Amino acid sequence: MRNLTFYLLSIALVTALVSCDRDSGPVMTSSPEAPSITGPEAGGSFQLVEDEADQPLFTMEWTETDYGFQAAVEYSVQMSDPEDNFEAYRTVATSRTQSVTITTGQMNSALLAEGYPDGMPAEVLLRVAAAVSGLEDDPQYSEPIMLTFTPYLVEVDYPAIYVPGGYQSASGYQNDWSPDVAPALYSIQDNDRYEGYVYMAGDNNEFKFTAERSWELNWGDDGADGTLQQDGANIVHPGPAYYKINVDLNDMTYTTLETSWGLIGDATPDGWDADQDMTYDPDEKVWTITLDLTAGEIKFRANDDWALNYGDNIGNGTLEDGGNNIPVAEAGNYTVILDLSGPIYTYQVIQN
Repeated sequence: MRNLTFYLLSIALVTALVSCDRDSGPVMTSSPEAPSITGPEAGGSFQLVEDEADQPLFTMEWTETDYGFQAAVEYSVQMSDPEDNFEAYRTVATSRTQSVTITTGQMNSALLAEGYPDGMPAEVLLRVAAAVSGLEDDPQYSEPIMLTFTPYLVEVDYPAIYVPGGYQSASGYQNDWSPDVAPALYSIQDNDRYEGYVYMAGDNNEFKFTAERSWELNWGDDGADGTLQQDGANIVHPGPAYYKINVDLNDMTYTTLETSWGLIGDATPDGWDADQDMTYDPDEKVWTITLDLTAGEIKFRANDDWALNYGDNIGNGTLEDGGNNIPVAEAGNYTVILDLSGPIYTYQVIQN
């Protein structure tokens, strides 16, 4: 009888342990296996053609990531410049399965948005990231592959918001308080973070932000504290300046920075020691300077300081924040133009 009682107690204990284990829910493996790219092969080269924009360019395929329980895994295909090695990257596509087909137009837009010049082969890294809901901060990454793409020129329609205000007519933007002609701020990464430059010529400049070229959805700042409220109070800047404006609609904040621009470098009269001041043209909405340059290098910087400066990483006439020095091949008299009015910042170095 004693043995039977012990046997029954043992069964009850095992049953309880099994029940507890079931009630505890799924347990994630301590080291989930990262996805592995199975196609396309590394080293491939693609010539992108505009007439084939809607057609499949390639299919990215990879192995499944096992988290140790049944989970809805979201995969994303990420692209990076080899020099950045995913310190910075762009998401090209997402999928809930182990493959995704990327079209020619989709890939071309991603390349142009990252500043790669049309008509020139560009090597990029691609990888697959895997994450499950609630664990987005701990993704699993595949080993990257290198592919080469030659993009074609197309006008990219970047997301934008607008800056209407009482400063417009005096500053070269036609009618005051008119969103339909107000300057735009652009989200190059399509991430609800917007940036642009706006010239305000008068004193006590008032403005707001609008989601479209209308007043249907607009934001102001009730507390003058850098946070935005829908239909909020006008934002006021006391004096004339060329402002760099950043708006983050993810946390409803904005910043403004007064800027003046100059040219610096060993090709300029004062070398790397001092800027050559540029002049703003409100009609053309560009900064210009005409001066003698020697063979050497130049960059653009704001406010006689290196905190904000632009160079050209790939020599295509577009500017990147903190980019490479711009070469000047030979000595001569030049007109240099800096254009910060559009979504992509550009420059020209014209020998007279």
